[in-house]
Amino acid sequence: MKTVDNPDVRTKIHAVEMLSVHEFSGGIVGPSLKMLGPLKDRGILKAGIPPGCWGPMITPAFQGGHEVTLPVAIEGAEIGDAVALKIKSMKVTSTATSSGVMTFVEGRYHGDPFVAKYCAACGVNQPESYVDGIGQNAIHCQHCGAEVSAFRFSHGYVIVFDQKNNLSLTVSQPIANRLAGQAHEIAALPAQAAQHSILSLARADMPGVAAHMRPFLGNIGTSPARDLPDSHNCYDFGQYLIQAPHQYCMTEQELWAAKTDGHMDTNSVRPGCIVICPVKVPGAGVYLGDMHAQQGNGEIAGHATDVSGETELEVQLIKGLTLEGPILLQALEDLPPLARPFTAEQKLQIQALAAKWGQTEVEESGPITFMGTGKNLNEATENALQRAAKTTGLAYEEVLNRCTITGSIEISRLPGMVRATFLCPLPILEKMGIASLVREHYQL
Repeated sequence: MKTVDNPDVRTKIHAVEMLSVHEFSGGIVGPSLKMLGPLKDRGILKAGIPPGCWGPMITPAFQGGHEVTLPVAIEGAEIGDAVALKIKSMKVTSTATSSGVMTFVEGRYHGDPFVAKYCAACGVNQPESYVDGIGQNAIHCQHCGAEVSAFRFSHGYVIVFDQKNNLSLTVSQPIANRLAGQAHEIAALPAQAAQHSILSLARADMPGVAAHMRPFLGNIGTSPARDLPDSHNCYDFGQYLIQAPHQYCMTEQELWAAKTDGHMDTNSVRPGCIVICPVKVPGAGVYLGDMHAQQGNGEIAGHATDVSGETELEVQLIKGLTLEGPILLQALEDLPPLARPFTAEQKLQIQALAAKWGQTEVEESGPITFMGTGKNLNEATENALQRAAKTTGLAYEEVLNRCTITGSIEISRLPGMVRATFLCPLPILEKMGIASLVREHYQL
């Protein structure tokens, strides 16, 4: 696999039309990581990814809550550009996983259990560890043998998958125990994944619950301008880096300047959507991970069903589109009802309505979704709306009106990730440089 150490070297390496990635970052995203590639504009990126959240959470060596791919350089991408990630396909490869509501084990982390774990028995920071047995005491420090996980389930479940029919089912304790004995294989962890499987904890508090499957990626985007824990590349989780007692400590201003909001946990980031991401380092550094088998809006339990999986996407460079955070072009069926494009028949009916009242102008528009993040949902909503106004040039108050009658505000994740969707005038999308992308995506 080709890697790129710095921007000067990148221009000397031949760009490829397709790249397959099976190497992971160990919980960190940012400019210190070697980039794979470069990948050509409109090139295809394929990746096999391990689960996010719970596996890395119970693996003390991780300094972030996910295990995402190494970043990929995109040919020609410069700071101030954007890249569009067109998700083509997504497949769950795990046979089962486990998840639930978390609690922290005090005395086993410095300030943030996702980032700065340590062994309370021997004092080693981010110790290597191993699995011995099953259950909540199964994770042990490689240095001294003490049980070392910084996380517990307050309520958890093990769930098995029928990928063919997009269905799943939670199982009883005896079945969970049996799966725990084959955790690595059942989770289908990639060869280079470094996490322990959460199946080893075998927590089965609600057996027999049937659920639909609807896979999506919870963390996908571009490298932040400085190294961050991958799960903290957003503001609601990222706020815990502010004045934190570990090496990723930063000010609030530094966090806002660095992050690219790749950790969205937005369930419409699935096949048929396009994620448009800011470029804050030369080459963009596209990464992906944290596949979920399903999740309702809000991720109310704090965690969903993290799985191994395979994803294919096409990357398109957009020159000169400077963004603070991601824009989504959701799949048609995922759009809020009021934000769906008008059919040919509806357009004729609107023209008739305009003629009836003497309205000579009827704008052409297309759907667009702005992501927003904050300490809570109110701040996240304000952030999404302000980003929409700044990027489009529309007055803030007009964005409010458009979201009200041609769109919606939707929760992506508690405590603070939302999406603001509305029908945006096509001339504005032209100025942004994405009108052709929107026309093609929605067949306008």
